[in-house]
Amino acid sequence: MTVHQPPGGQPLRSIDALVEAGLTALARREALQEVAERYAVSVTSAVAGLIDPNDAADPIARQFIPDAAELTTLPQELVDPIGDDAHSPVEGVVHRYPDRALLKLVHACPVYCRFCFRREMVGPGGDALTGQKLDAALAYLASHPEIWEVIMTGGDPFILSARRVREVAKRLAGIPHIKVARWHTRVPVVDPGRITPDYARALRIPGKASYIAIHANHPREFTDDARAAIATLADAGHVLLSQSVLLKGVNADIETLGALMRAFVENRIKPYYLHHPDLAPGTSHFRLTLEEGQALVKSLRGNLSGLCQPTYILDIPGGAGKIPVGPAFLSGCETPGAEAVAEDRHGGQHVYPPA
Repeated sequence: MTVHQPPGGQPLRSIDALVEAGLTALARREALQEVAERYAVSVTSAVAGLIDPNDAADPIARQFIPDAAELTTLPQELVDPIGDDAHSPVEGVVHRYPDRALLKLVHACPVYCRFCFRREMVGPGGDALTGQKLDAALAYLASHPEIWEVIMTGGDPFILSARRVREVAKRLAGIPHIKVARWHTRVPVVDPGRITPDYARALRIPGKASYIAIHANHPREFTDDARAAIATLADAGHVLLSQSVLLKGVNADIETLGALMRAFVENRIKPYYLHHPDLAPGTSHFRLTLEEGQALVKSLRGNLSGLCQPTYILDIPGGAGKIPVGPAFLSGCETPGAEAVAEDRHGGQHVYPPA
């Protein structure tokens, strides 16, 4: 079967379009149509070109092509799994932690990940944060001097034009207590043609440290075009961080996970967060146990460079915040005066004396 690229580089936004492109079977159309009526669908030409339609377990397809399993919602799954709404003082702002806040500039994305924790809230047709809504969001940020970092998210803020990005950057530059600006995006890997030198410059906010967190989950996402887009951002002076989700059938094995972390580092992206999948509706087929995740992350230590070690994170359901849930290599030290036992990467046990 041959994948037919979307005409004119336009994303595939319907089940019929995915069938026509050879990315899903006609026999699945009816079941997948029900999924598409509930959750947004979009596959860019860059992503479509990565999918092997002859591989039923293709890890790229698993991330972006709808699956009938999404119609199964478990009792523990939540519409707002990380509790954004409870910490949203004004529209577009989430202020969960004292020194940082999210600024959700858009509700749309170039692609829609099938495991997205905001899947009930994002999609085409969602209003961008503009006009009085943007004014109110920025006024909130300006009125809270404890906010040291602002994280631009959505949706994907990189779907905004360079002109709109410059407008937001100029207004954030005028808030003196904000010192760090961070953008979260999937665009450099799923729609790399959007990243031009001009766009990379537009993202810089005068007087602020600039960070970009790039979301990728599989080493195959680092195409030549994606690598060029990432280099454009790095060469423009942005510090690059990674965001990944540990996903069954995508990267939940040591070879793939290790190759993904090395791909980040090779492209000047420091591995940052590896998320345990959130309890979003219809995503149970992606989740593994925390114990399985800890074992995988533990296997990275000592076998891959220290540069390749992400922090394994659980976002506590309901809005209590993120916590590191990585594996323990030290035991016994919880007892005052007792010797600790350190475990090396081969499983060897070593006694370490108390202070």
